[in-house]
Amino acid sequence: MKKLLIVFLSFFMFWSCSSNKKEDRQIIEVKKAIKSPNLDGKDIDDCWNKAEWLAMDQNWLGNAYTYKDFSGRYKLSWDENALYILAEIKDDVLFDQYADPLNLWWDDDCVEVFIDEDNSGGPHQFSHNAFAYHVALDGNVVDLAPDELPHLYNDHITSVRTTNGQTSTWEIAVKLYDDSFVDGKKNSPKNLEINKKVGFAIAYCDNDGSKERENFIGSVFVPGEDKNQGYKDANIFGTLVFLD
Repeated sequence: MKKLLIVFLSFFMFWSCSSNKKEDRQIIEVKKAIKSPNLDGKDIDDCWNKAEWLAMDQNWLGNAYTYKDFSGRYKLSWDENALYILAEIKDDVLFDQYADPLNLWWDDDCVEVFIDEDNSGGPHQFSHNAFAYHVALDGNVVDLAPDELPHLYNDHITSVRTTNGQTSTWEIAVKLYDDSFVDGKKNSPKNLEINKKVGFAIAYCDNDGSKERENFIGSVFVPGEDKNQGYKDANIFGTLVFLD
């Protein structure tokens, strides 16, 4: 009887841990860059020529929008030092109402990059289990920290944006940090390698002149009525797989 109880408890613990594991969804295979892209807000690097466009078309927040108001797509690449993103955003109005990057940053036009370095999923709103980087038009990068306050993470992300008419091209390099990251301390980014899995999503906060953002458009389907989950739940992220 005692042996049966031990077996049952072991199975229950294994089932509990397994059931909490993030499900790999929207799996994207990302090719390695032979040469790191030159961050100049242009799509002329060799790695971009070899990468496919991916859609940013899931309306997470706001009323239905028109193609004239917004359309977005992106490409991905990587090397040992960073994940690289090329985002093409067609937006009829670029709006930045708050000069202070830590004030209502989500209500300005910005690209938001979601990163879960070990693809573990789970809550992260006030932890570094995952990051939700808001990349502003001026290049400032904001996320919430464990002290429940916004912090700048400009050393995590380098971005260059060029705008021609209503089309903005964002070229972004993201250094990946794991959940051991401590604000105010010396932290080292992770070296990336082949077959590594990373939780990932990308979105755009679109505001054409209102007090609050009008739409929040992401790259992954989120079930249920409340689709604005990425800032607190890494389980909704897709999964990147780094290939040679």
